[in-house]
Amino acid sequence: MPRVRVGPALPDRAALDVEIARLRDLDIVALRRRWHIVFGRRPPPHLLRHLLFRIVAYRLQADQLGDLDNASRRLLDGSGSPEKAGQNAATLVRRIVNVRPGTSLSREWNGHMQQVTVLPEGFTWNGKIYPSLSKVAFAITGTRWNGPRFFGLRDKPSPRSSA
Repeated sequence: MPRVRVGPALPDRAALDVEIARLRDLDIVALRRRWHIVFGRRPPPHLLRHLLFRIVAYRLQADQLGDLDNASRRLLDGSGSPEKAGQNAATLVRRIVNVRPGTSLSREWNGHMQQVTVLPEGFTWNGKIYPSLSKVAFAITGTRWNGPRFFGLRDKPSPRSSA
């Protein structure tokens, strides 16, 4: 009889939702006990109830559904304040916005050169118009990609950031 390999169990979203709903009803003393169970140490004494709830709920979700990837964690760690994070995101968007209609983007994929033309209303590839570069990247690869990154637009520093 052939061996059957069983993958990890899928996360139970309903049970997670119930657990988080139970957290909402806990007072600060019970939340501190729950923190101790989840993290294996006592919580910082200065944390308010709503922060205790949010941190414990996040940890439960991350443990069951998966935590942030390393790139996202580095971005958040390096952002400093919410205002600075917003400015960094706006800078990334500016790098992409500078692509003007008529520009031709090229990328080799699986040994074939793929060419996309920027239009005022989107992007054209193989005679079809797409609303975003991510949709074009999906059509080319069959998997979800960040379109600007797929075409190398996110890897180049903007002229403003090099000054």
